[in-house]
Amino acid sequence: MSPDGPPPGDGLTPALRACLATLRLRPRQARGRDGLGQHASRNRGAGLEFAQYRAYEPGDEPRQIDWKLYARSDRFFVREAERESPVRAWVLLDTTASMAQADEATPQRTRLEVARLLATCVAEIAQRQGDACGLATCGGAGIALVAPGIGPRQRDRLRHALAHAAPAGGWPDPATLAPAWGRIARGDLVVAIGDWFDASAVDALLQLARAGREVVALQVLTGEERDFPFRDGRRFVDPETGEALLGDGPALRADYLARFGAAQRALAARLAGAGIAFATHVADAPPEGVLRALFGERAR
Repeated sequence: MSPDGPPPGDGLTPALRACLATLRLRPRQARGRDGLGQHASRNRGAGLEFAQYRAYEPGDEPRQIDWKLYARSDRFFVREAERESPVRAWVLLDTTASMAQADEATPQRTRLEVARLLATCVAEIAQRQGDACGLATCGGAGIALVAPGIGPRQRDRLRHALAHAAPAGGWPDPATLAPAWGRIARGDLVVAIGDWFDASAVDALLQLARAGREVVALQVLTGEERDFPFRDGRRFVDPETGEALLGDGPALRADYLARFGAAQRALAARLAGAGIAFATHVADAPPEGVLRALFGERAR
């Protein structure tokens, strides 16, 4: 048990767990940890050659259950297999001040709360595969790392770190990021979760991609950013700079939506140009959709 108490709950519903059981983290250019290409891994996951049994967990596919073993033991066990290429994944979580943004109707569902759940999902997929997963949180407090690992204790470490991440300040400068960036090895998979409004944050993702790290960018938006539903006068404040803009909601809406759409298209094009997979999730939508888009069978 951690000195800070037992690990917090992961927030995964049975339906979401069932969805995660169908997803895989599969880099487009899978390679061995020694950089020499694909090889058989002692990590466990979905694959071809039998490796071991483990106890059934909610969300596991029924076809993985060994029914003969069940008949002998009266307990459910799942067959796991060796996979050809291990994955070492990092969740890169934006913890800047803008991640505290939430829709007025659901103030408790901040962008960071949604990002935490998505990060938990990515870590859970890696754990189910038997692959190592680490965490890097980046915000005004600097950058904090949880080194990649596997197993129940690693799951608890990640959950604790995610629970204690707090939004503050702006994106760290390159000098602050450099030591952490050096810990992310060439060929690692980086799943970056944030709002990606800050140009310096996007530059950091591009730097990782150009240095041979495979990057997946998952953007979290609020419903109000998508719809701009305001029907009265407003004072709009940038949480990171404090800059404010006074304006009438209905009068600003058309121009805002046009500018926002153009900015989104420019961001998608910039990331695509660096080979970065990109998807947007709006906080009022179920997470299963964006997770399937990035890690489902069709995405592969």
